[in-house]
Amino acid sequence: MNTSLRRATLVSLIVISDPVLSAGFVEDADVSLNLRNFYTNRNFLDNGGSRTNPGPTDRGNAAEWTQNFILNARSGFTQGTVGFGVDALGLFGVKLDGGRGTYGTQALPTHDGNRPADNFGRLAVAAKFKVGETQLKVGEWFSELPILQSSDARSLPQTFQGAMATSKDIPGYTLYGGRMTGNSQRNDTSMEKLSVGGRGTVKHNGGNTIESDGLNFVGIEHRFNEDRTNAGIWYAQLEDIYKQRYARLEHSWAVTDNMSIGAKIGYFDYDEDGKALAGPIDNRTATGLFSLKTGPHSFYLGLQNMYGDSPWLRVAGSTAIDLPNDSYGSSFDGAQERSWQIRYDYNFVAMGIPGLTMMNRFIEGRNVHTSTTSDGKDRGRETELAYVVQSGSFKNVSIRLRNFSLRQNYGTNTSFDETRVIIQYPIKFL
Repeated sequence: MNTSLRRATLVSLIVISDPVLSAGFVEDADVSLNLRNFYTNRNFLDNGGSRTNPGPTDRGNAAEWTQNFILNARSGFTQGTVGFGVDALGLFGVKLDGGRGTYGTQALPTHDGNRPADNFGRLAVAAKFKVGETQLKVGEWFSELPILQSSDARSLPQTFQGAMATSKDIPGYTLYGGRMTGNSQRNDTSMEKLSVGGRGTVKHNGGNTIESDGLNFVGIEHRFNEDRTNAGIWYAQLEDIYKQRYARLEHSWAVTDNMSIGAKIGYFDYDEDGKALAGPIDNRTATGLFSLKTGPHSFYLGLQNMYGDSPWLRVAGSTAIDLPNDSYGSSFDGAQERSWQIRYDYNFVAMGIPGLTMMNRFIEGRNVHTSTTSDGKDRGRETELAYVVQSGSFKNVSIRLRNFSLRQNYGTNTSFDETRVIIQYPIKFL
C-alpha cells in the first residue's frame, strides 16, 4: 500500500471514532465477501495438438482450478461540506489444481519455468471525496468505464491505479475525467505500468512490452427520455501509443408490457499519439447490438466492422465491453475484420424454475488482415447454463457452466474448445 493510501486509511480510522463525522461513513457502508470457485480447461486443436495428441509445441491443453476470496468494502461519506470515504478490495486466490504442464489459463500467475503459484492476492484501497454530486476517487479500484473496463473473467479481477472525478451536478448528465497510471492484471499481484493490448500487439500473458506512462480520459453521458435513452462521448489517450475517440447511443422501447426492443450503436476512431511506440495506428470501428425481448425469450443481433490497417486496441488485460461481439474466447477485432453475432437467451422461470437461465450464441468473422493473411476467418460458438439459488441457507449462490469453441484459419494455438465452471457464494455483512 503506498503512502497516500496509508494516510487515507489512518484518516478513516479517526473518522470512525467521531460519532458525528461517522454518521454517513458507517451507516451507508456496504461490505460483502464473494467466495468464487473457478475451474477452466482449454483444449488446443491446432499446432498445440489435442489432449491425446499434444503436437509440436507439447501444449495439448491448459487447465487450472482455484478457490478465491473477494472482499468488497465501501464506506459511505462523512458529514460536512466535503464528505470523505474509503473503498477497499481485498483479493486472494488459492490453487486447488493445475500443474506446470497445464499452465496458461490466466487463472493463476506463473513463476520458475511456468509453474503456477500456490496462491496470490492483493489489497486495493482508494480514498474518495464528495462535494454535492461530484466525487473524486484516488487510489486503486475496479474500473467500469466504456474505455477502460477491468477484466473479471478469471479467478480475481483486474484493478487500476489512478485518480478519477465523476460529476452529476447537472441533472441528466454525468461527467468523467481522470488519469490511470498502473494496473494489476487478473493473474498478477504486482502493480505494473499500463501497456497496449489488441490482436497483433499482445506479446505474452495478456500483457505487452509496449508500455505507457498513463491513460488520460474524459467523457460525458446524457440520459433522457425517462432514462430510456443514453448518449455518450469519450476521449482517451494512452500516452505515446494511441488516441481513442468513442461515441455511443443506447435506446430501449417498451412495445408492450411483455415485449421490448433495444439498440446500442457505437463508433470508435483511433490514431497514434506522441512517440507512437506501437507504430502508426489506423482503426475505425462501427458497432451495433440490437435486441428483442418477449416473455422469457431474448434475441440479439450483433454487427461489428473494423476499418483501417490496425486492429482495435485497448489497455492490455482490460475487457472490450463496448464491442458487441466480444466473447469468452475472442473479441473478433482484427484489422479490417467484419463480424456478426446471433444470440438467444431463455429464462426458465416460464417453466416454473426461477433462477435458471440459458444463453447460446454464434459469432463469425471474415476479412481479417494480419502479416500473414488478407482473408482470415474465425467463428465461435458459446453456451452458458446458469442457476442462482432463490431461497434458503444458500440463497444467491450461483453456478455457471460455460462451454465454448473458437476456430480460426490463421495464427498459432488459436483454435480451441474450452469449459469453465464458476461457483460463487456472496456473503453480505453490511
